[in-house]
Amino acid sequence: MQSYSCFKAYDIRGKLGAELTPQIARRIGRAFAEGLAAKRVVLGRDCRASSQELAEAVAEGLLQAGVEVLDLGLCGTEEMYFATTALAADGGIEVTASHNPMDYNGMKMVRRGSAPLDSASGLAAIKALAESGDFAPDQPGGVLRDASAVRAQFVEAVLGFVDVSALRPLKIVVNAGNGAAGPTFDAIAQGLGTRGAPLEFVRLHHDPDGSFPHGIPNPLLPENQPATAELVRAVGADLGVAWDGDFDRCFLFDAAGNFVAGEYIVGLLAEVFLAKEPGAGIVHDPRVVWNTQDIVATAGGRAIAARTGHAFLKQTMRDTGAVYGGEMSAHHYFRDFMCCDSGMIPWLLVVELIGRSGRSLAELLELRRAAFPSSGEINFRVQDVAAAVAAIEAIYAPQAQGRDDLDGLSLEFGTWRFNLRASNTEPLLRLNVESRGRRDVIDTAVAEISALIAAL
Repeated sequence: MQSYSCFKAYDIRGKLGAELTPQIARRIGRAFAEGLAAKRVVLGRDCRASSQELAEAVAEGLLQAGVEVLDLGLCGTEEMYFATTALAADGGIEVTASHNPMDYNGMKMVRRGSAPLDSASGLAAIKALAESGDFAPDQPGGVLRDASAVRAQFVEAVLGFVDVSALRPLKIVVNAGNGAAGPTFDAIAQGLGTRGAPLEFVRLHHDPDGSFPHGIPNPLLPENQPATAELVRAVGADLGVAWDGDFDRCFLFDAAGNFVAGEYIVGLLAEVFLAKEPGAGIVHDPRVVWNTQDIVATAGGRAIAARTGHAFLKQTMRDTGAVYGGEMSAHHYFRDFMCCDSGMIPWLLVVELIGRSGRSLAELLELRRAAFPSSGEINFRVQDVAAAVAAIEAIYAPQAQGRDDLDGLSLEFGTWRFNLRASNTEPLLRLNVESRGRRDVIDTAVAEISALIAAL
């Protein structure tokens, strides 16, 4: 029996030719259909050069199992999420590697109702079936249908989160990074224009191009941020928005071109939803928490921690009925969007908040950044991630005033805390440090912990 290393904790990612091929994709499609007893499946893809071939292979596997395949074509992951529920499908698959290197691709998958699919909810069974190839006989009735028209319904759903009458005139730079975001954004922009929204957009790297002439669209990388920042300053924009390859994450820049760390957007959106629904639950990941917890407590909401990763955040939201969930990595989840993440809803809500408050993005964030500074996520490549975490734990745990093992190692020391965890998707050790108003403490802690890890 073959072993498919492309299966990860809650999605599929692998190196083309070695870990992921059209043959493997075909078997995954077939296993997905049988594992979920699916009769109707939504299928979408990003703009990577390999995505169409892989999507066609997935479709072949689904069709062999007698599935009605609803083909969205080029789209974002959140459009697949939306269509799975809107079209009453038994599951959905998006062929995408998001922000992974050029020679990678993968898939994101959901069950009926756009519910997350992980090892505990069926992904392990799909993996085992794909590896064994022990499929039932081919089934009749498989058919491929063009379902791209569902985008119009998606646009209506996204715009339903925003009160257009509250918007004020703004100039906004939007950087699609030559990923899949451009066509979907244009449909949303057209919908805004029809409703009379006073927004002016300046587009950058807008057309989908699987060769990614300006680099892999991952705005979280510092080297990818200047293009958006410089255009924001050059055209005198009020803010900038940039997306990753499948645009389930969006990143914001203020009018000075400063990149806004994801945890502060989580705080802003928590504030937005608690103003609309007092006492609601807000889910957050455990890496950087103090700013969000402070905002939620002040607004009278319930702060709920969940493990990092979309499957864990979504399931926690479903279990608790939380109205919103956010991760510092710029994944934002919405109860009224199937508890799924969207890269289009967050920037629209921030634009509405700017309009309602009469304050700029920088002004909205100024006090929060000062009150709860953070290091940003720092990545380390180590030979043994578990051993590295154990070594840091041995040094720091005896001094800690608080400890949390929900996701990696989180230790608190009064004025500062850190979270150290293994990545779910890459062979990396990730460190985050935050403090209560003490940037100097963060700098010292980062230097100390980094030196210890380097010496391992």
